Amino acid sequence: MSLTPEDRKAIVALLHREVVPALGCTEPIAVALCAARAAEALGCRPTRLDVAVSANLLKNGMGVMVPGTGEMGLAVAAAAGALGGKSALGLECLRDLDADAAEAARHMAASDAVVLHLPDNDDLLYCLVTATADGHSAAAELRDSHDNITRVWRDGALVSDAAAAPGGLPAEETAWPLSMARIEAFARTAPLGEISFILDAARMNRRVAEEGLRTQYGLGVGKMVDAQIQRHVLADDLPTFAVKLTAAAADARMAGVMLPVMSNSGSGNQGITCTMPVVACAIRKGCDDEQLARALIVSHLTSIHIKHHLGRLSAHCGAMVAATAAACGMALLMGGGLPDMERTIRNMVGNVAGMICDGAKSSCALKVATAVSAGIQAVLLALDGTVVPGNEGIVDDDIEACIANLGRLGSSGMKEADKVILDIMLHKA
Repeated sequence: MSLTPEDRKAIVALLHREVVPALGCTEPIAVALCAARAAEALGCRPTRLDVAVSANLLKNGMGVMVPGTGEMGLAVAAAAGALGGKSALGLECLRDLDADAAEAARHMAASDAVVLHLPDNDDLLYCLVTATADGHSAAAELRDSHDNITRVWRDGALVSDAAAAPGGLPAEETAWPLSMARIEAFARTAPLGEISFILDAARMNRRVAEEGLRTQYGLGVGKMVDAQIQRHVLADDLPTFAVKLTAAAADARMAGVMLPVMSNSGSGNQGITCTMPVVACAIRKGCDDEQLARALIVSHLTSIHIKHHLGRLSAHCGAMVAATAAACGMALLMGGGLPDMERTIRNMVGNVAGMICDGAKSSCALKVATAVSAGIQAVLLALDGTVVPGNEGIVDDDIEACIANLGRLGSSGMKEADKVILDIMLHKA
């Protein structure tokens, strides 16, 4: 397949928009970012925060640590953003949070000065933070993507109104630039200078993985795998190495490590899972930077493409999508082509399509490990010519129809599941 200059430009722009650094789990960080912008508009230290968050954002922010605070939840995230965040840093808005601001944020959250509630809309990703102090108020609104501040008010007057395409994606009248055929063609033919920035994802996410192997974070899934390798219970082979690195990075990130990761489609765990299995494969196969960059482009674009059908937040676990994408990148490193990538996706859809998302938390590292293991199985079968037939389940011989089927399952079919999951989470004894 040949790509026009316009095609290439659109794909590069999409990559730069969707593959960005993020510090901490992106749901609480989105709230922190929104709160930081509201506090900046207020112009003084707020004494109270009213935080309206969509149900999906609430679900994914309840059980994950907020970097620099030592605590979890959206209340402390909002307080940290308002008292020590910088909106100009985007998804790294808590990068400069100091000990005093962190302590003030913990106190603010503990004293019930942060009120959380659901908004008056059905948006999947939405946050409105109103900050008040000394008789004045300011508000900031975020919607559709984790760093998309749309409107800002001060004392009821609109001071900023930034129109943006939903989800930070191309406007509806713009044709979606991706298909698996286009992704494979772009990854193989793009000038290295045009795509070498993706190597930052390898460096950044590997650093977090190595931190997760050094220190006990969360469930310590990566460290456990490493320990079992040392005890000769598990083999130190490529699949285990990939699981170890990816899970260790997720362990550290879910525990609030003060290191950024390269995210994908608004999710740090998806960015990690898109990246680390491909890095592990490149290390074990002795691939050079160009080979790694092209494989990472396949992985990150495939994840963006599948998430376009699913939406940013749903009851469907993004680790499955990212591991599917990483397996496609591994196919390229292992000498495969487009048919192997398509078989890999079909094998994953036929295997682990039903993995649910029940919030961001320490056990996400377990789901990451499971998804990566399934992805490697899928690509090895694909390279051997084995594929789930298109007449089985939601799999389809047409790869774009197969991806659309997965998207329909996650975005429409699992809506009721999403409600039940949140209800269970909110009403635990």
